[in-house]
Amino acid sequence: MTYSERLAHRIQSVGSRLCVGIDPRPELSSGIDAIPEFLNRLVGETAEYAAAFKPNMAYFEAMGLRGIEILQEMLVSMPENVPIILDAKRSDIGETQKYYAKSYFENWNVDAVTLNPFLGYDSIEPFLDWKSKGVYLLAVTSNLGSADFQRQKLSDGRFVFELVQELGKRATLESCATDVGYVVGLTNASEEVLERIVDSPLLIPGLGAQGGDLASLQKHPRTAPDVINVSRAISYAEEDKSFAQKAKAWSEQLAV
Repeated sequence: MTYSERLAHRIQSVGSRLCVGIDPRPELSSGIDAIPEFLNRLVGETAEYAAAFKPNMAYFEAMGLRGIEILQEMLVSMPENVPIILDAKRSDIGETQKYYAKSYFENWNVDAVTLNPFLGYDSIEPFLDWKSKGVYLLAVTSNLGSADFQRQKLSDGRFVFELVQELGKRATLESCATDVGYVVGLTNASEEVLERIVDSPLLIPGLGAQGGDLASLQKHPRTAPDVINVSRAISYAEEDKSFAQKAKAWSEQLAV
């Protein structure tokens, strides 16, 4: 089963496109020692509503060696039926990327990884020969700075993010084993952007705390298995509600 097929099956199983973002913040959880229990509750309470989980490497790396240990411990105990997207945004020359790929896909066995594609095709190539795995290339991110490069127009009328999509098309033409999708932030998903986004799996941040609008997606029906990430609005908002209650509410909003 390909990554896309597994993700599509999970979306249909839970009836929702909710991706639960995992961004642990020790300063909001009584310190690093409290993080493992916090993550255990977060994953345990939201698993039945999650089409995918998305741990963000930055939050774990910020805790030093103990943070990496916590991430590894969490990954070992994650539910097997929920795809894991590791939000690493790695970008390096091919030889170094080979070891990143080995780390994430072999040692940690996550299902997909986010990559920064702006070093070119050879920089993502080491991630493309992994059967049943997926990568999400940064195309239109949810920050204001995406206008600096990603949403700039070229002389031929294309946007820079369309060049990123050409990398995915090349991977398909070369029959690469890994599925290629894209990161498209809701906050910058204008009509002009969405009409140019290919029908490949999307990881869509920007909902919840970042204020993205779901209505922009409804005008562009898609067949690919897209997931919409919600992090802080489940982990740290509305403290009077359980993780399960918040995940259920978001799941219903993102029902398929």
